[in-house]
Formats: sequence, structure tokens, C-alpha cells
Amino acid sequence: MHVLLNPVPVYGLAIGVVGLLLAVIARNRTGILIALVLVFLSGLSAWPTYHYGEAAYDRVKAMVDTAGDQWLDEHMARGEKLIYAFYVLAGLAVVGLFAPMKWPRGSLPLAIATLVIGCATLGIGFYIAYAGGHVRHKEFRFEPPPPPREEAEHHHGEGQQSPEAHQHETEQKEAEPPQPQPEHAGHEEMQPKPEEAKSEQERKQLEASRLQLEASRKQLEASQKQLEAAGTASPSASPGASPSPKPSPQHDEHKP
Repeated sequence: MHVLLNPVPVYGLAIGVVGLLLAVIARNRTGILIALVLVFLSGLSAWPTYHYGEAAYDRVKAMVDTAGDQWLDEHMARGEKLIYAFYVLAGLAVVGLFAPMKWPRGSLPLAIATLVIGCATLGIGFYIAYAGGHVRHKEFRFEPPPPPREEAEHHHGEGQQSPEAHQHETEQKEAEPPQPQPEHAGHEEMQPKPEEAKSEQERKQLEASRLQLEASRKQLEASQKQLEAAGTASPSASPGASPSPKPSPQHDEHKP
């Protein structure tokens, strides 16, 4: 909707101003009325144009590059500050349409005043549209982007609050007594931080490794003792076994 409506406050107003200029030169009352209607409609179209542009701000901001982001903020800031010129012009055009019914002599002065204000407002429309054209059209960027603006300056969306409301909310928070903390708040504070938990985990891993090395050392000592015991038992068993006695020759002589 913003893309469809944004030419109207500029091109439509330009046509209305040119028509009003020609009608004033010709002193044609009918031409002045038609031109004033065009000026009124073009000035009034600034409101829906601004409304839908503000609604599309977040979507466009998410898809543009850095330079386009800065131009978008500049476009929004210009529209917020200068949109009221179109409302003044639309109101002046309405006065120019109906005031001559009671004061016929005021028709031409009101038309001239509307023409002057319309030219100034047309320049404001070009000024706002100039920044808007640089948001997505890189071929229009013949100059560096404006300095970045703070997003807090843009009061758009449903979640925005006025400074008075924000100050009132702050005062209410200061006046309210402190709410008691839940019982588990202390337990949450006592929980270790990620760095402390990581150090604790590493310490436990080192302790487990140390215990595993100690068990391995004890197992090696036990194996060594078993080997020493087996080596001691083998030599003691060899000397204890004596050979069987051979028969003496004397006993053999007494045998028949």
C-alpha cells in the first residue's frame, strides 16, 4: 500500500498546484475549485501513505543493506517531522473551497495562499521522497548515506510509548515496594556459573584419572609380588628332592 500511495502526495500535489496556478492566472472560479479539490485530496493522501510506510518499516529494515538502512531511518525521520505540512495544506484547501460561499472576495486570496503553501509542501514532499528512493534503489546513491540514527527516535508499532507514559511507569515502579523474591531465587544464585561448572567438571575428571592411575599402580605392585613369590618357590623345591639311594656292593656280596 505504501508503494502504491507514495506517489500521490508528490505527483498528485504537483498536478494540483499546476492546475491551481493556471486557474489563478485565468481567474477561472471553476478551475480554482477543481484545482483546490486536487490539492485537498493530495494533501490528505499523506496520512495513509505515512501510516502504511510506518507499518512496513520493520519488514523493509530486515531486507536492506547498511546504506539502505541509514536511508530508511532518514526517510522515516523526515516523514515524521514534516508530515504536518500536508495536513495544513489540506485544511487550507478546504477553507478555500467553502469560505468564498460566504466571502466571495476572499476566493482569489485564498487560492493564492493555497498555491504558495502548496509549492512549499511540494518541495517538502520531494525532500521526503528523495530519501525514500535511496532505500532500495542503489542506482540513485550518488552520495554517502546519512549518519545512522537511533531506533529509539522512531515511534512506530504498537509497542511504542510516549515519554510521558514511560516516565509515569518509571515513577510507579519506584513507588511500589520491593517484591519478595521467591524461595528458589537463593538456590539459583547458589548455582555455579558456566565457568565454575566447567572448572568443577575438569577437576572431577582429573580426580578420576588420578584414582585410576593409583589403582593401576596397586595392580602392578600386586602382580610384581606374585611374580617374586613364584620365583622364590621354584629354587627351594629343587634342593629338597634327593635321588634314590643306590644299593651298596656289600649287600650284593651276601646275596646268594
